[in-house]
Amino acid sequence: MDEAGSCASGGGFRPGVDSLDEPPNSRIFLVISKYTPESVLRERFSPFGEIQDIWVVRDKHTKESKGIAFVKFARSSQACRAMEEMHGQCLSPNDTKPIKVFIAQSRSSGSHRDVEDEELTRIFVMIPKSYTEEDLREKFKVYGDIEYCSIIKNKVTGESKGLGYVRYLKPSQAAQAIENCDRSFRAILAEPKNKASESSEQDYYSNMRQETLGHEPRVNMFPFEQQSEFSSFDKNDNRGQEAISKRLSVVSRVPFTEEQLFSIFDIVPGLEYCEVQRDPYSNYGHGVVQYFNVASAIYAKYKLHGFQYPPGNRIGVSFIDDGSNATDLLRKMATQMVAAQLASMVWNNPSQQQFLQFGGSSGSQMPQIQTDVVLPSCKKKAPPETPVKERLFIVFNPHPLPLDVLEDIFCRFGNLIEVYLVSGKNVGYAKYADRISANDAITALHGKILNGVRLKVMLADSPREESNKRQRTY
Repeated sequence: MDEAGSCASGGGFRPGVDSLDEPPNSRIFLVISKYTPESVLRERFSPFGEIQDIWVVRDKHTKESKGIAFVKFARSSQACRAMEEMHGQCLSPNDTKPIKVFIAQSRSSGSHRDVEDEELTRIFVMIPKSYTEEDLREKFKVYGDIEYCSIIKNKVTGESKGLGYVRYLKPSQAAQAIENCDRSFRAILAEPKNKASESSEQDYYSNMRQETLGHEPRVNMFPFEQQSEFSSFDKNDNRGQEAISKRLSVVSRVPFTEEQLFSIFDIVPGLEYCEVQRDPYSNYGHGVVQYFNVASAIYAKYKLHGFQYPPGNRIGVSFIDDGSNATDLLRKMATQMVAAQLASMVWNNPSQQQFLQFGGSSGSQMPQIQTDVVLPSCKKKAPPETPVKERLFIVFNPHPLPLDVLEDIFCRFGNLIEVYLVSGKNVGYAKYADRISANDAITALHGKILNGVRLKVMLADSPREESNKRQRTY
């Protein structure tokens, strides 16, 4: 279908080819009578908002209307409202056939969408981890009737990932929410639930949108693209007002998979999870990365912002403000780094242990534990002669914790008999007099970081099973 060369001149602002679909979903596709003039279209559709242009598609040879037209609005919400109210209506009393109105898809996709299309009513947002579904509904109900809200949670812990969905009853309401909500929510239209994760569509916008980053457009439909990361990749750029958190936003002009995102950011130890969010109207790559500690996030931000992947394409990395206290996060980071360095000194040079134990009044204090894990209060150890009901195998990365710290951690779950390290290796064992206590320790500590050291805690083989294993012959 030839639009550009066969449209009637409408006067006023005429968008160029580069901005036909800017902002996304601001163009409607009409099936009308061949005898409907452009003036009638302008009269009937101008009440919905600023019309930037009207295309009436005509035959190349006869110049007669094909009964198809496009109306370009300044805002997506205006186009959506025009579709909702004009679909199935007659333009004039003499018309016997009602018109059809759809949201025009980008030129590459070749498909148009109607009022009931899920792609137009469900939005994806970034929210503080403390938000409940009720909080999310309260924030976004001002833009229209909400069908449902949902928050994405960690399947294992049940904790919020700081991501959510809001489904509206009407496309215009979803468009209003994206246009008018606070930029910190970074709202975009979400992919439909039944849509394949990998799309073969060639994105028209990715070739056409070469906007000047840093200049804020009137309609913020692609908030990821307006970040200043793409305008400058200076590692020494100090932003005094920049939030600091364990969560990072990743933006790329080339789309990436979750496996590719993981392989890039797993270079920095402490990666908790990563998630790719695809925008159905852009071929850009958007992702969210979260680390177990703020030190890893800061290091990843510094090292990987501006990293070229694939070669020639720079990725932008920025902190996501999740409401955390930056000062408190930095204090914890510094404490963890110092604790990890001291533990490494003791492990690599046992003679330093005397200095740590007797260097001042700290020798008589309980070992300090720095972690985000909520630990129970200290409990007494079981007598050494108590029968062992369960043994735990512990793996440390990058190095073992001091024995007194290790004992203080594992005794908090009760019924601890003994905890010990295997000499020269980054592993250890804990013996419990009660299976429930051992299981509680696994649940609370496996995969967690304490004093800068990540722990893997799992059930150990019983001594009988270990003795039955075939002995090495070399």
